Amino acid sequence: MNGEVKLLLVDDHALFRGALADLLHHEVDFVVVGSVGTADDAVKMAKKSQPDIILMDIDMPGLDSFEAARKLKVLTPEARIIFVSSFTNDNYIDQALKVKAHGYLTKWEPPEKALKAIREVATGGAYFSDEVQSRIVVDETGAKLRQGPKTRVSTLTERQREILRYIAQGRGKKDIATTMNLSVKTISNHTTHLMNKLNIHDRVELTRFAIREGLAET
Repeated sequence: MNGEVKLLLVDDHALFRGALADLLHHEVDFVVVGSVGTADDAVKMAKKSQPDIILMDIDMPGLDSFEAARKLKVLTPEARIIFVSSFTNDNYIDQALKVKAHGYLTKWEPPEKALKAIREVATGGAYFSDEVQSRIVVDETGAKLRQGPKTRVSTLTERQREILRYIAQGRGKKDIATTMNLSVKTISNHTTHLMNKLNIHDRVELTRFAIREGLAET
């Protein structure tokens, strides 16, 4: 990328976004073109501002961050996504790799590592925090977990995982349908299928399962 690197910050914690924005404002080669608190707003802002790099938290209310990444790949195909999270469970890493993220940065990294990650990605590379990198293997098919997901979560489709995350957030079928732009009947069908796959037929137990398997955080 030539000239200034345009950045979009996406995190539901305003204090974290503000601290990151302050850090970036001191770098002459970076310009923050947007700072939003949900993945829904990220999709809207990215379409408007056409950022070069999107730094996005994973666990936020509203639209699932991985689904947002898939939408962003269509709306802003040149933008590169770096996920930023306090959590590094296998399911998050697996999903980040599946949406072709260019980086995965843990929130406890020192500021200089965040700047290094952005510059690495801006010049066409990739950056993964050490804890994430140690669990990734790269072969002729691309980057993937050194050992794939070990639980029943691996039997779910991407859409079923997304719905399970929303259920774990305590959201009803109508709300989920609106967020995913699907009918309530379609959401009901997907919910039935994922319950059958997991052999769990209670929303409370589904929520516990999602938290235990790293699909939702407490």
